[in-house]
Amino acid sequence: MTAMETTAICECRNLDIAFGADQNKLVLANVSLTINSGEVVAILGPSGCGKSTLLRALVGLLQPTHGEVLAHGKPLLGIHPGISIVFQNFALYPWLTVAQNVEVALNGLDLDPSGAADRVAKCIDLVGLDGSEQAYPKELSGGMKQRVGIARALARGPELLCMDEPFSALDVFTAESLRSEVYRLWTSVPHDGEIQKGKATPINSVKSVLIITHLIEEAVFLADRIVIMGKGPGHIRQIISTNLPHPRDYQSPAFLAMVQRLHDAIVSEHLPEQPELPPGQPEAVLAEPVPFVQMGQIVGLMEILADRNGQMDVFTLDHLTDYDFGYTLSVIKAGEMLDFLDTPKNKVQLTDIGREFLHDDVNARKLLLNKQLRQLETFRFIYQILKEAHDGRLTEDVVMEELAIRLPTQDIEKLFETIVAWGRYAELFGYDPEQKILYLDQPSAPQ
Repeated sequence: MTAMETTAICECRNLDIAFGADQNKLVLANVSLTINSGEVVAILGPSGCGKSTLLRALVGLLQPTHGEVLAHGKPLLGIHPGISIVFQNFALYPWLTVAQNVEVALNGLDLDPSGAADRVAKCIDLVGLDGSEQAYPKELSGGMKQRVGIARALARGPELLCMDEPFSALDVFTAESLRSEVYRLWTSVPHDGEIQKGKATPINSVKSVLIITHLIEEAVFLADRIVIMGKGPGHIRQIISTNLPHPRDYQSPAFLAMVQRLHDAIVSEHLPEQPELPPGQPEAVLAEPVPFVQMGQIVGLMEILADRNGQMDVFTLDHLTDYDFGYTLSVIKAGEMLDFLDTPKNKVQLTDIGREFLHDDVNARKLLLNKQLRQLETFRFIYQILKEAHDGRLTEDVVMEELAIRLPTQDIEKLFETIVAWGRYAELFGYDPEQKILYLDQPSAPQ
C-alpha cells in the first residue's frame, strides 16, 4: 500500500451544515465519517436525513458550516479530484449521444484523441452498452440511461465512485439487474490499478465505492460498512460492518441475519422492545402494497356503479372516467381491497358492504371504513406500531423506515401519503403536518 493509500480517500470531522439566510436550518449535525481505500460504504437512512447533503460535502460541492472535510489527510479545497458521482436522475445531456455523454467526463484530463476514444469505448463496453454509442438519451430505457451515467463516472478514472440512490428511479427488475452489474464490476476487478495517460483501464482506478440508499437489502448486498443515519437534524446513529463473504446471497442465513440486525438498529431508537410471543400466537403484522389513489375516487367510482344497478363492464366503466386504464384498475383494486367491490371476470360490481357504505351518512361511512382498514395488513401494522409507541405517536420518518423495510419495491413517500389520507378519512389515526407526526386518533369505532 502506498503512502497515499494509508490515509482516507475522504473524511469529514464534526461536520455541521446549515441552510437559510441566517443558517438557521441545521441539516447535518456533528457528523464524522471516513471513507478508506478498498471498501464499499453504504449510507442508509430515511428521506430527508441529509444523505445526499453529506455526499456533496465529502465531494466538495457543499462547504461545511462547521467542521472540516479532508482529502488524503489534507483539507479539501474545491472539488475532490478523485471522486465521480452517479446521480439518481441520470443527468444526461439530451442533445449528446451516448459516446458524447461519456466523453464529457474526460474534460481536463489532457488525454490524446486516440486514448480518449479508447477510454470512452472501454467504459461503454464495461456497462454493456456496446453498439449504442450513437444513440441519444431519448432512445434509451431508464436502465440504459443509468448505465451511461455509470460509464461516464468511470471514464473520469475516479478512486472513489459515489452513487446517490442510483437505482431508485428504475423499476424493480431493472434496478436489480443493474445493482448486480455494479456488484459484479466491483467484486471481479482488482482495485490497485492506476489510470495512465491514454490507457483504457478506468475501472481499475476505483478503490472504493460510496452508495446512498434507503433499502436495507441493497446496503447489505453491496456494502462492507453501513452508516445508519437519523433525522432532525441529520446525524450518524450507528456504523455496522457486514463482514459477509462474497458472493452474497439474498436468501442465505447470514444475509437475512444482517438485514434483521440493521432493522433492529433502525427501529430500536423509536420503538420499545417487543415481548416474546406466547406459544401459538401469530407473529407481528406484515404489510402489503396499497394503490396510490384517493378515497374520494374510490367512492366516486362506487357511485357510478350504484347509478347503473351496481355493476358494469370494466371497459365501459373506464370509458366514463378521465383516468387512463391502468389508473382505473388501481381505483378498482383499492375498492376490492376494502371489500366494497368485486370483480368477476370483466365485471365490476358493488358488494353488500359497498352498498351499505353508500347508503350510510358521513359518520357511519367513517366507522365502516375504519373497520375495513383494520382488516388490511398495512393499516393493521401502522395501528399496531402506534399503539406500541410512547403516547401513541411516531415521527413520519420512523413510519416510512418501517414501510421501506417491509415494502422495499414501493414508492414509500407516495405510499405514506396514501396511508395517511385513508387513515385520516376513517379517523383511524391522525397526522400533524407541521411536526410530521402520526398519532392514534380516537374514533368511536369497534376495537
